[in-house]
Amino acid sequence: MSAHCHGGCCSSPPPSADPRYRRILWIALLVNAAMFVVELGAGVQSGSAALLADAIDFAGDAANYGVSLWVLAMATAWRARAALLKGASMLAFGVFVIARVTWGALQGVPPEPVTMGAIGLLALAANLGVAVLLYAWREGDANMRSVWLCTRNDALGNLAVLAAALGVFGTGAAWPDLAVAAIMAGLAISGGISVIRYTCPSGIGATSSASTITPCTSL
Repeated sequence: MSAHCHGGCCSSPPPSADPRYRRILWIALLVNAAMFVVELGAGVQSGSAALLADAIDFAGDAANYGVSLWVLAMATAWRARAALLKGASMLAFGVFVIARVTWGALQGVPPEPVTMGAIGLLALAANLGVAVLLYAWREGDANMRSVWLCTRNDALGNLAVLAAALGVFGTGAAWPDLAVAAIMAGLAISGGISVIRYTCPSGIGATSSASTITPCTSL
């Protein structure tokens, strides 16, 4: 240990500045961007609201990973602002999906279940891989927590898409697809609220580079 460190006064770099975490975020960004393209095409081809919703979620997550990479070396205040932005984007995604579910309910046309199932399995494998890579950083600051929540919600959403594919295949109706899209909207809204609650005003106004932001208790 350096002679300048006495009594624990030397602070270690924030976990989010770890080069390993940066590499993982780059991998996650590329995986999510690729899956956005795949699911968007499959969602349009199959007519699945759940796949389209999941594709938009992949796009939002890719953008979120990009924001996370941008703020890695910044102070706690900037990481907290980025977390708030991501929380708001998760809420916006949830609202959009609710609107899409309403439109789909009015149309009543069932999607193509085989495509839903195949792409759902591919998306699940992609998200589980990213979740395993991010698991060690799930208890970090608000920015890192929001990244973990996005990935966790994606994996749960993929399982729901697979269930919807089975439901559409068995019933020949559109409601399983619409129900899953509504569940995904609920996950996004819940995750967004959780991130916003976790990001305290004291973290936003801080100038320290500490990696911990005190959870809000007033929201």
